[in-house]
Amino acid sequence: MRIIITGTGTSQGVPVISCQCRVCKSPNSKDKRLRSAASFYSGDTHIAIDAGPDFRTQMLNLGANRLDALLMTHYHNDHIAGLDDIRPFNFRQNEAIRVYADSICGTVLKNKFDYIFAAKPYPGAPRIHLTDHQFSSFTIDQLKITPLSIMHGKLPISGYRINDVAYITDANDISESVFDELKGLKVLILNALRWEKHHSHFTLGEAIDVAQRVGAQQTYFTHISHYLGRHSEVEEDLPKGCFLAYDGLELEVE
Repeated sequence: MRIIITGTGTSQGVPVISCQCRVCKSPNSKDKRLRSAASFYSGDTHIAIDAGPDFRTQMLNLGANRLDALLMTHYHNDHIAGLDDIRPFNFRQNEAIRVYADSICGTVLKNKFDYIFAAKPYPGAPRIHLTDHQFSSFTIDQLKITPLSIMHGKLPISGYRINDVAYITDANDISESVFDELKGLKVLILNALRWEKHHSHFTLGEAIDVAQRVGAQQTYFTHISHYLGRHSEVEEDLPKGCFLAYDGLELEVE
């Protein structure tokens, strides 16, 4: 299985043109972050997680010519705003794209993108087959996908375990039952927003605590705001087996 981290940033502290902070001015490409997302490949099968405002750019950066499924973590705009850009895959593949979400996220998608789900959608509208995963495991190609019920403040959202890799973003609480689901991981991809306490996201310190409890062979932190600091400076102080992810990072997991 090949994993590409297509975005590690967040709308929480998104750099703007006038921002003069050290991260925004950094010449290091690892400090240039699109909104958090990832792609998983098994052979030619391509599964993406989330479709935020940067989805089109991320797919172009990948050179993606196929999309077999899209897994949604939750309905916040930085994770769903690019859903309309799924349509080139419809045209290329001549089929609806499978989209998996929990019931809360699915309801918002139907309301926000009502033209997609209309009884008679206009010609050229994205074609989506939306499935409520009901936090039950399912399989796509050789990938066993287990949705994980995670808390983002007061909002229940979805993390995903895909074979021996878990992707969890926008979390600030993980239940004991989910920790059980995370046993035996090879790779954990986990959110770490900033140093300071936040009401709905793990801080870097909290994310390190989670990583050490899970005990994956490798942990990569994502959903990073520019308040966390420069990539090179943060990563040099991380514990063994923990790394700061960056846009374009590729991983191979057997």
